[in-house]
Amino acid sequence: MKGLYCKPGDQEDVKFVLQETSLPTNIGNHQVKVQVKSCALSPVDFKMYEDLKLEKEHVPVGREIAGVVLQVGPKVMFFQPDDEVVGILPLDAEQSGLCSVVLIDEFNLVPKPEKVSWFEAAAVIKDGLRAYTALHTLARMAAGQTVLVLDGASPFGVLAIQLAHYHGVKVLATALSPEDQKFLQELRPNVGVQESLLARVIRLWDAKEDLVDSCLEETGGLGVDIIVDSGVRLYDEEPEAQTKQPHKHDLLTLLSVGGHWVTTEQHLQLDPPDSHILFLKAASLSFLNDEVWTVSRAKQGRYLHILKDVMNKLCMGTFRPQMEHPVPLYEATVSMEMVQRKQVRKRIVVKL
Repeated sequence: MKGLYCKPGDQEDVKFVLQETSLPTNIGNHQVKVQVKSCALSPVDFKMYEDLKLEKEHVPVGREIAGVVLQVGPKVMFFQPDDEVVGILPLDAEQSGLCSVVLIDEFNLVPKPEKVSWFEAAAVIKDGLRAYTALHTLARMAAGQTVLVLDGASPFGVLAIQLAHYHGVKVLATALSPEDQKFLQELRPNVGVQESLLARVIRLWDAKEDLVDSCLEETGGLGVDIIVDSGVRLYDEEPEAQTKQPHKHDLLTLLSVGGHWVTTEQHLQLDPPDSHILFLKAASLSFLNDEVWTVSRAKQGRYLHILKDVMNKLCMGTFRPQMEHPVPLYEATVSMEMVQRKQVRKRIVVKL
């Protein structure tokens, strides 16, 4: 069988190739053999593999999968053949999620509700986990608070908005383009409901609209309780590609007293004056790295609980992914190259 792999290198010059691979002949005690029905294509973080000493000649691509159980190991407790499941392959997995069959530990899988499609399951599982990690685990979100979601039109941003709104939180979001603005303004809690999910959409693409002023105006000058970013500018002079990202000083300014900033910027540097602002506001900062759930088994039960709740909310309609149509398997290589170069946000491969 074939899987999609890439060779680590320059982020702009990564090549993805379909190559032959095979499964081990023996199945582990707690392993499950899954026939893959759908797989999400998300950017590969080569630095994460390097930091965790998981460098490989060819890195498997496509870790968010949904499929049908074919065989279970002798000590598997939670699944049996023909069960429909969804899960995330760990970073040290040998198989690509685009392989026709994969072996995965049973503790990395949860049942897929019958009403949920293969496309939706693979599209939501990881971004839903990220949204839960950011808003519940790190920010301790509570009803009545105000949250700012940067790049709200991204797959992760949409689920974060929907999760926050479900829990009674006032949501502000930024749009990076006129198309994103129109998309966000049309988001609704349910089909046929006129009420918008968002209290305000802030146009980062429009030089006439200021992020800090907009947030302070919307909160009566108090600032937002939670910020979930999608990257920040660390310096005044940044490459053109990052000009639509807010400066770290802007986020510190619009953060409320006792607020919480959840960042995806792994190289964020806070100077002493920046730390002093956080101190004066009794505010806090957390780094969002959802890979810790599979790298460490310390909170395995909570991890599975989150994945199950993500699927339940998808089944109930709380989570409604707003994504393009699935791509066929023969377009996976080209699609993954576009995803890695950030020409498109995410793609889902569905196997017929």
